[in-house]
Amino acid sequence: MTDVSTRDNLIEMGLQQMQETSYCSTGLNEVLVLAGVSKGSFYHYFPSKVEFGSAVLQRYLELEVARATTLLGESKTAPIKRLRRYFEELISAYGPKGAMNGGCLLGNLSQEMANHSDLIQQTLQEGFRIWEVAIDAVLLEAVTRGELPPKAKTMEMASFILNSYEGALLRAKAERSEAPLRLFLQMIFGSFLIAG
Repeated sequence: MTDVSTRDNLIEMGLQQMQETSYCSTGLNEVLVLAGVSKGSFYHYFPSKVEFGSAVLQRYLELEVARATTLLGESKTAPIKRLRRYFEELISAYGPKGAMNGGCLLGNLSQEMANHSDLIQQTLQEGFRIWEVAIDAVLLEAVTRGELPPKAKTMEMASFILNSYEGALLRAKAERSEAPLRLFLQMIFGSFLIAG
């Protein structure tokens, strides 16, 4: 394996494990076995589990940015409808019935590690900022198209929507029910994002 593919393989196996369990429950040995890599090779690429966790989180963000770019950037569909489809897909992937029902890695690591690692906290902060900007771009387009009022504070709205989604996802996990996520969709797209 080349240096790049060994590092990437470790990150992919780490992402798989952290999505199935959690950061704290992901043991270095199981990642090494899955990746077929020695402990020495691991430490060649990552000086610590925290730096490995940050790299895994960055990979997750790359994948989610690609998803957002595809779904939110499709300009033939009205912006608010696009935004709803985007969140419906996230719920389908990360909700209790989703293929990755362990939830959103940003949300999970925020609960597990934000208070324990400055590096992971900075990566989380950057991830949420990127996400807000992507939502804000769709809301700005909705203002331009008359779907939202001209004076709408789109960045604040994007932050609120993101916070509401993460809270609903957490509650859905606690209740093992999609009801909080359905309520999120109903309130955001049935009441909050209405042209004034």
